[in-house]
Amino acid sequence: QVQLVESGGGLAQTGGSLRLSCAPSRGTFSSNFVAWFRQAPGKEREFVAGIRWSNGETHYAYPVKGRFAISRDKSKNTMSLLMNTLELEDTALYYCAGAVTEYYPVTMYSQRRLYNYWGQGTQVTVSS
Repeated sequence: QVQLVESGGGLAQTGGSLRLSCAPSRGTFSSNFVAWFRQAPGKEREFVAGIRWSNGETHYAYPVKGRFAISRDKSKNTMSLLMNTLELEDTALYYCAGAVTEYYPVTMYSQRRLYNYWGQGTQVTVSS
């Protein structure tokens, strides 16, 4: 079983930036698509951004498009999310996730059901 570990969360002001990172605790991601989800208090867990491990093709949720950038480093076996121009609404627990299935268009990977592996989450809090 792959265990994913997130890091980099914390407190930021509106308009500021944070970078989140994710890596497997040991071994590889064993995933063809890796992504970030987030869950705010009282809300459902939602897709934020994802990237196909093989070719770097990305997909973003509309609220973060143009502000967040997802990337992966094959040599370091890590995945990151650079979050710019943070807004109060970005406050949430952010989860790293990995999906084994590889044949869907990137837009399909916004569905939680496709993911096999999840991290424990890292808190991002944005204040004014």
